[in-house]
Amino acid sequence: MDERQTYDTIIVGGGPAGLSAATVLGRCLRRVLVLDNGEYRNAAARNMWGYLSRDGIPPAQFREIARQQLARYPSVALRHATVSAVGTAAGAENAEDSSGFWVALDDGARLAARKLLLATGVVDEVPQIEGIERFYGTSVFHCPYCDGYEVQEQAIAIYSQGYDAAAFTLEMTVWSRDLALLTDGPGALADEDRDRLRRYGIPVREEHILRLEGTGGQLERIVFDTGAPLPRQAMFFSMRQRQRSPFATQLGCQFTAQGGVETNEHEATCVPGVYVAGDASKRASSRLPRARWRRPRSTRH
Repeated sequence: MDERQTYDTIIVGGGPAGLSAATVLGRCLRRVLVLDNGEYRNAAARNMWGYLSRDGIPPAQFREIARQQLARYPSVALRHATVSAVGTAAGAENAEDSSGFWVALDDGARLAARKLLLATGVVDEVPQIEGIERFYGTSVFHCPYCDGYEVQEQAIAIYSQGYDAAAFTLEMTVWSRDLALLTDGPGALADEDRDRLRRYGIPVREEHILRLEGTGGQLERIVFDTGAPLPRQAMFFSMRQRQRSPFATQLGCQFTAQGGVETNEHEATCVPGVYVAGDASKRASSRLPRARWRRPRSTRH
């Protein structure tokens, strides 16, 4: 690989968003380099759901198919590498293209591109509960739209400490009627929210959680510091997300109140030549408004 050449686009991130963008750019005969460090948001997931023609495929297999298909485009290259920093070429010494960007790798290499596409995604904060790593991705999840179908009508715990805890819990009634909200300490629930949860028979457990127990990857019960353990077959949590990489900040991009990179309808940022695709962008990282919860299927409570 010639590190002296200037690529039309360097894509930072080799997940679905980055690989999809590389495919389109390859078909446009653009010289593209995809930099992938092998860290993915869905690393704990065993399957990908809701992806047309690939419903249920393991994430690693999905990426391998995408890479194989990219091989037909000679103008697209993939490189396993970790990016350490990015910047505008105008501020670089001896920059060949002062209108573009430079990308520094942790092995000391320095690359140039006319445009940058950040597909680095986000990191989901995971509750600090003893034993959760044994179940995350198999019976503990963060996205009900991804994994709710597989645990429908099971006994599900909802872990949330935010102001939207009640609304998130009520959204889960789409998949199950047997729900319990866990706040892991005194919850910040308004009286109205407590009444709404009570109306649908959803208990609130505010004791501190000691640990999760189960066999293999299957959650079986949740143990608190006081009170009886809670038998559960699955748990969903609602926590904060953060940008996986600092590159949008380094480049001077603007962010939304939710922490996503602010982009326009073409996913362009406020920095000319810098684009964002996937979960790091404002549309993907912003949650659905929690106030717009659906009425549960059953109104027996």
